[in-house]
Amino acid sequence: MKQGKLFSYKDSMLDLVKEDFNILPILSRFGVPLGFGGGSIEEICLEKNINVEIFLLIVNYILNRKINYREASLEKTVGIVDFLHNSHDYFLDYKFPHIRENLLKALDENHEEINPSIINFFDSYVDEVRKHFKHEENHLFPYIRRFGQEVTDYSIDVFSKQHDKVGEKLSDLKNIILRYYRTSKPNRMYDALVDIFNCEEDLNTHTDIEDNILVPMMRQLEKESGNIHKDRK
Repeated sequence: MKQGKLFSYKDSMLDLVKEDFNILPILSRFGVPLGFGGGSIEEICLEKNINVEIFLLIVNYILNRKINYREASLEKTVGIVDFLHNSHDYFLDYKFPHIRENLLKALDENHEEINPSIINFFDSYVDEVRKHFKHEENHLFPYIRRFGQEVTDYSIDVFSKQHDKVGEKLSDLKNIILRYYRTSKPNRMYDALVDIFNCEEDLNTHTDIEDNILVPMMRQLEKESGNIHKDRK
């Protein structure tokens, strides 16, 4: 995404979308409905019970790769977790099935020996991402949501050391198709490739939000609470 302006409470939601239409899937994960007219970001967030500070933090990071918060709070951090959890549902329930459907429509009948391998590759990738997300939902997210309520050996550094980008294998599929797949239905395949490119970028941004917003916030909270994991002492 291109670098854009830093948005504030008073800017309109419509201007935000016009700045970069790639922000639309982010709005859906926050539960921002269409038909927001000329309402400001603050007005629409308040109307839909969305934490406007968290909304602006994520949106401005995506548009500019700039992080704008003075201090971490558990409320903010849990808000980031809720957004990330919604993102998991978006990828697994909508985006991946949509890409798979487009891929199936784009496959050329003359490549019957190759086509199953492409779909199997994609399905295997989705299974890996599902396991990656499930690990976060079973370990990282509950740790943050219950932070300070129980004693645990888990810490944000345990997560950070095991964390990796989930978009890389999707890049492999994209490159295989671009380099080697000849088709009589190029428009359909180009359409599928656009979906894959967008999804790869979206997944990398998802990982960046975890690494550059969630992890530093939790480190600050752990430090303030004295809950510093033994590996960091």
